[in-house]
Amino acid sequence: MKTSPDTSTKVRLDKWLWAARFYKTRSLSSEEIDKGRVKLNGANVKPSRDVKTGDVLELRIGHEVRTVVVRGLSGVRGPAPVAALLFEETAESLLQRSAAAELRRLAPEPAHSQPLGRPTKRDRRHIQDLRDTPPDWNDRWSASVDPE
Repeated sequence: MKTSPDTSTKVRLDKWLWAARFYKTRSLSSEEIDKGRVKLNGANVKPSRDVKTGDVLELRIGHEVRTVVVRGLSGVRGPAPVAALLFEETAESLLQRSAAAELRRLAPEPAHSQPLGRPTKRDRRHIQDLRDTPPDWNDRWSASVDPE
């Protein structure tokens, strides 16, 4: 098994993205390229496009945009330390990602605070308790004047 970056062969873009561990499967990387979320040297390309060392890739993964420079070629998915040698992220990209992470930390999305899915057993019991207890009408605010 070849685990070191190889600079002499041609490697397809989808295969390189998979080998560099940007995507979990090659088909996922191919889909992302087809959707236009990966640009090679500023242009939309097909998954079969060959990658060369020195090429600049712009990847949009989720809400993050990463700009990386290809430093090595490999068509084989190896360990993470070897995959990290295949690319180098630009300084501007690192600054933008850290600024975006800080912004998400300071002003989180309000929808993320809502629980997802069905209520838990504890939640259902609490909801049922609220339904079963009759409301105490004396505790409610009313417009009537209380005699003192």
